[in-house]
Amino acid sequence: MKSKPPTTIVIFGATSDLAKKKLYKALFSLYRQNLLPERFSIVGVSRLEVSDADFRKLICESAGCEPDIPGLSSVYHRSLFEDANGYLSLGKILANIDSGLKACSNKLFYLAVAPKYYKTIFENLANSGLTIPCSNGEGWTRVLVEKPFGDNIDTAKDLDELLSKLFREEQIFRIDHYLARETVQNIISFRFSNTIFEPVWNKDYVEKIELKMLEKSDIGERGAFYDDIGALRDVGQNHMLQMLALISMEHPGELKTENIRIERAKVLRSLKRIENGEVGEFTSRGQYKGFREASGVEADSSTETYFKVKAFVENERWEGVPFYIESGKGMREDAVEIKIFFKAPLDCFCRNSDKDHSHENILSFKIKPRETIEIQFWAKKAGLSNDIEPKNLRFSYHSRYMPHTYSEAYEKVLYDCVEGEQMLFTSSEEVAAAWDFITPIVEAWAKGKPELKFYEKRATPDLIF
Repeated sequence: MKSKPPTTIVIFGATSDLAKKKLYKALFSLYRQNLLPERFSIVGVSRLEVSDADFRKLICESAGCEPDIPGLSSVYHRSLFEDANGYLSLGKILANIDSGLKACSNKLFYLAVAPKYYKTIFENLANSGLTIPCSNGEGWTRVLVEKPFGDNIDTAKDLDELLSKLFREEQIFRIDHYLARETVQNIISFRFSNTIFEPVWNKDYVEKIELKMLEKSDIGERGAFYDDIGALRDVGQNHMLQMLALISMEHPGELKTENIRIERAKVLRSLKRIENGEVGEFTSRGQYKGFREASGVEADSSTETYFKVKAFVENERWEGVPFYIESGKGMREDAVEIKIFFKAPLDCFCRNSDKDHSHENILSFKIKPRETIEIQFWAKKAGLSNDIEPKNLRFSYHSRYMPHTYSEAYEKVLYDCVEGEQMLFTSSEEVAAAWDFITPIVEAWAKGKPELKFYEKRATPDLIF
């Protein structure tokens, strides 16, 4: 088998929490599974003073490996992201790596930094010539960008125009790591590979769809970052709308990247815009008590740590079906899930005293705390009566596959990028359509509509409103 060409990943924000908690662990896991090129190098870029030896130690402490692991090359480069000379020095480091390999390595630039640095890094990468492939035509160059991509429709378009000048669309990998989770990936397979679901996946049989992303944790040490963007832009514009698109898209025809991205974009373009006068009816927002005391947060901050949005997809399949998008910090439980509520049967085989109860079927894709797929159905109770009761069928990824074939989200993100597979990454059109829906809400909230509610930590959403 022909070996894969050498690859170098340059991580801007090499000492960030994201790098230490997710990236190095994912890279080492891929390395152990022989899923990375044999000649693989990591170049870390950050403003902190760190030696090459300490950087290697940081990688292995994060990943659970020994610093002397063979075949893993690592170099640290101290530089400010806005320092143009730092990129020239970075270019020399990359040239030295290629010289030692006697080959032109693929270059993967990962931006594990706050969104405010994106434009600066993109421009410096271009001006320094680091995005130009080798003169002999060998080696690809790709860029991975973390969410949120922009903070409204205008800044998203500006960033996208800048990126388009530097890279072709097939080189740009806009990360939404929730798309790389096993249960989320399985939505398409589950829906389109089982004939019992697709015929009832529409407005005639579905009453509503709920998408939740609730966390017990607060913002921690992310005060300044979180106060700038809030919950809606942090997870609503990306993770939650992407999950909505997957659950409601049309059949892509073939399991091809371009087909699926086109169908996701169609859904996002079909979202009914919530205008300024409608935000009180279709949205709500809250902030947990104590948020304003967090480091980096303004004393009079009106940033939301909780939101709920009632959305509609205006197409033939979903006309009139509400999609509830809800997320919050400081909640009573960790719960990330998608629930499809099917309409109750017109004629229920149940006692008259139970007629008022809901006897609907519920299909749940649960992502946290455990990745499972569940179906609630109704069956006769054991015994002489004809009473019915709810039962559940459950499939668990963790119990079925871990630890052998189950892959974490960032492993899939990095592996697909190295392989050039973009199915689980958002397209330029998807980003623009998502911001087109979110921006009017953000603008209305900035004007104080609707009123910001305050809630105690460990609250449930029903107690907030």
